[in-house]
Amino acid sequence: MTDGQTVEPRAGLRERKKQRTRDALVRASLELFTTQGYERTTVDEIVDAVEVSQRTFFRYFASKEDATFAVQEMVESRFIEELRRRPSDEAPFEAMRRAVLCAWNSIGEAIEEVVSVDLHMRTYQMIESTPTLLAAHMRRGVALENQVALLIAEREGLDVERDPRPRVAVAAFSAVMRVTGQLWGRGLDPSVEALRDLTEEYLDQLVPALARNWRRE
Repeated sequence: MTDGQTVEPRAGLRERKKQRTRDALVRASLELFTTQGYERTTVDEIVDAVEVSQRTFFRYFASKEDATFAVQEMVESRFIEELRRRPSDEAPFEAMRRAVLCAWNSIGEAIEEVVSVDLHMRTYQMIESTPTLLAAHMRRGVALENQVALLIAEREGLDVERDPRPRVAVAAFSAVMRVTGQLWGRGLDPSVEALRDLTEEYLDQLVPALARNWRRE
């Protein structure tokens, strides 16, 4: 019992220290990327800002790209977690809609523990304006869509290779998410709440926009 009581707090302290180091590397990376440019920033500059070694940086991130998308990856992971929790009797689109809104309800505070909302928005703008990062963003988006489509197919008991509906539903959902992200990235309101509200507004318009004859309204 004595050994267990000694080891557990030490292990917890080590994990917290690792998390603080990782968060510091993310903040330093994004500040440098958004102020002097992604391509111009070196790993040496990042580790100098945090006062750690290159070896430490690469212990947490395989590349500068990984550090760039660290916060976005956290958001995406929260969305996947929420989607897995949705009741099985919810329709696929409603499950995705509720999952993303629930994720945004809880993720704002978690984001601000790592970076400021202003830095998060500036990072989004930088990604959109940096060709290599925009390409990586699109590539990551395709991978996420595939993961979500597989999850939706599993929920519905479908074979995603034979039934196109999971991929179609996820593609439409993802398109709305890209549009709302771009609108939020214009910087009119940098808050996470604004992004959540915009996401909800646009998702609520998806089915009416696709199902109705606009000329008859």
